[in-house]
Amino acid sequence: MGRDVSCCFTGHRPEKLPWGEDEQDPRCLEIKDKLAAAVEAAYEAGCRHFLCGMARGADFYFCEAVLELRERRPGVTLEAVIPCEEQAARWSEKDRDRYYGLVAACDGETMVQRHYDKGCMLRRNRYLVDHADRLIAIYDGMLGGTMYTISYAMKQGLKLDIIYL
Repeated sequence: MGRDVSCCFTGHRPEKLPWGEDEQDPRCLEIKDKLAAAVEAAYEAGCRHFLCGMARGADFYFCEAVLELRERRPGVTLEAVIPCEEQAARWSEKDRDRYYGLVAACDGETMVQRHYDKGCMLRRNRYLVDHADRLIAIYDGMLGGTMYTISYAMKQGLKLDIIYL
């Protein structure tokens, strides 16, 4: 799929989300609704290929929203962009099970590199941006990987849809 029909995502892990792991929190449900609307809007704008970095938290929400879109709309593909083989190795069993289920549901996966190092998440984020025309973000306004990815996407001229916490 070409960049011009591709949309990627960045967002926070549960530790940075105000509701943490409680996905039944009304604030989380509201963000998920906004995210589903943003994914639908990206589709309406011509995006058919979606790229997800497969981190815990907001990436999982995005992945699930795209899978739901794929059930309803033709031509949707989803690519799991994995920073390294052991991304999920230290996660809880519940998070690992969710992760492996989501990766299996994707249409394809890209492993950025085999082994973890301190730069692999950054390289994953750059891969996402470098292969997309649009970025959807869930963002709290603070420094970190999400802010870096948004800044990089701005420099690369991507269309931005930022959902603020």
